[in-house]
Amino acid sequence: MNQQIVVAGTDTEIGKTVFSAGLAALLGANYWKPVQAGLEGETDSQLVAKLGGLSADRIVPERYSLRTPASPHHAAAIDGVRIEMDSLDVPDTGGRPLVIEGSGGLLVPLDDTTLYIDVFARWRLPVVLCARTALGTINHSLLSIEALRHRNLDIIGIAFIGDANPESERIICEIGRVRRLGRLPRLSPLTASTLRTAFETSFDASDFQP
Repeated sequence: MNQQIVVAGTDTEIGKTVFSAGLAALLGANYWKPVQAGLEGETDSQLVAKLGGLSADRIVPERYSLRTPASPHHAAAIDGVRIEMDSLDVPDTGGRPLVIEGSGGLLVPLDDTTLYIDVFARWRLPVVLCARTALGTINHSLLSIEALRHRNLDIIGIAFIGDANPESERIICEIGRVRRLGRLPRLSPLTASTLRTAFETSFDASDFQP
């Protein structure tokens, strides 16, 4: 079985990359970030390799590596690059599971007419939605769930990131009719070891099976 999962987020900077690293390690999966916007310092692929303990052959190269840390459509325009949607086909990983991380939120544009969620809809792959637990998460999460359902995408469940917020987590899952996969706390220090321990404590690999 070639298990492929999209990790999407309700917003930017919520912890999708750290979650993706933990998930790839948990499932023994490869990792792919189709579009990397921002090359200053550590890229998302490099961070996932470090935190997930993934060897180089388990990191699928980005299709687009853009210098500017901005929305992909804007970063591409600054770099003089056009993101070709046909080039974003899901790579063959030889039967190994694959974790695919999007950029920012679901409705981030890749060009003037295509949103990231439109590419997800073309792939028809199941989605794990990452949501922060802080104030504002209910609105952002329910809107994201609605957008996924509008495109008939299968939602595996929602993974919360941050401090415990039981009421917000409960109401999102109840109104959104989604499964709560678990909650990844903010880790200090954040290392491969602490992330692995947190994932083993907070998540069950069987919940991510199709």
